Amino acid sequence: MAVNPLIGVVFHWLGGVSAASFYVPYKRVQRWSWEVYWITGGAISWVVAPWVFAALRTHDLLGVLQATPSGTLFWCYFWGAMWGLGSIAFGLTMRYLGLSLGMAIALGLTTVIGTLGPPVFRGMVGELALTASGQATFAGIALAVGGMLTVGSAGRAKERELGAAATSSITEFDLSRGLLLAVFAGVFSSCFAFGLDAGEPIRQLTLAAGTGQLSRGLPVLCVVLAGGFTTNFLWCFGMMIRNRSAGEVAGRTRAASPGRAEPPPLLRNYGLCVLAGVLWYLQFFFYTMGESQMGRFGFSSWTLHMASIILFSTLWGFALGEWAASSRRTRAFVWIGITTLVSATIVIGVGNYLATRERSDTAAIAR
Repeated sequence: MAVNPLIGVVFHWLGGVSAASFYVPYKRVQRWSWEVYWITGGAISWVVAPWVFAALRTHDLLGVLQATPSGTLFWCYFWGAMWGLGSIAFGLTMRYLGLSLGMAIALGLTTVIGTLGPPVFRGMVGELALTASGQATFAGIALAVGGMLTVGSAGRAKERELGAAATSSITEFDLSRGLLLAVFAGVFSSCFAFGLDAGEPIRQLTLAAGTGQLSRGLPVLCVVLAGGFTTNFLWCFGMMIRNRSAGEVAGRTRAASPGRAEPPPLLRNYGLCVLAGVLWYLQFFFYTMGESQMGRFGFSSWTLHMASIILFSTLWGFALGEWAASSRRTRAFVWIGITTLVSATIVIGVGNYLATRERSDTAAIAR
């Protein structure tokens, strides 16, 4: 199956929409502690959905994973576990900074580290930078980082000019704590890209088993996300013990709450967490499809994914009123950032398209 980078960009946009939307259902959960709804939705995102989608979309899933070298499984799981630490901090970042500012800072760091890390380790950067396609792709990556910084700067300007009014839609806003968590989340969340990169042998075995190009990456997600679930579960379980909130999963109020406190609406909360969990997983369902279309510049998929998330999360921020009280100048600044992000995804897509043309020309000369 021939790759098509422009279709890959569309898949990454779909993944960005899913990723930017997953936290919205969580904001409607009532009378559940953060650790309860985070691990409830996470069980769907990191355990149930990966195996269900991989079983439905690939051939001989268990056989492929059994045939995978143990070293590959270890590194996929390890990087997933490290990413899990970042995802915990990422969830708390949304809690303390909101969608717009939190995602811009955390994902900006994740983009740079997660995109350039794998090709740097493989010694590919110099070789790729000598080609027109490589130069276009790296320019798109730089443009994306610029767009993220612009959106983040607009978020900081919003907080400075409006103070408490800017955080009225974020009930637990805490700038200092949120910024610290955003940096931690940005560094460790990039480990997901390393886990996906380590899963190349799994993708090759999946293709050999008869699975199509678009779905070849789904079994990798089963392993990487298992590592992420491990760290998230341990963290949330510890918080449930400390906060005495474990009973909330069965409809009881927290032990420290007044005896007459209204119990949480279980059916509503579980439904919202399932929706959030599926939306979260769909970001990487579409990511694997997009990455399968990017050819030798597959590492640029991480930038496309992050840029798409920030683009659509910023739009969600507008929809949820996080920018309603900001000045016209600040809103114009953030729209410049959004336009830059859209442009970056197009430039990266063009760079990947040029790579397919270069390979075609090389093959024609060889014949």
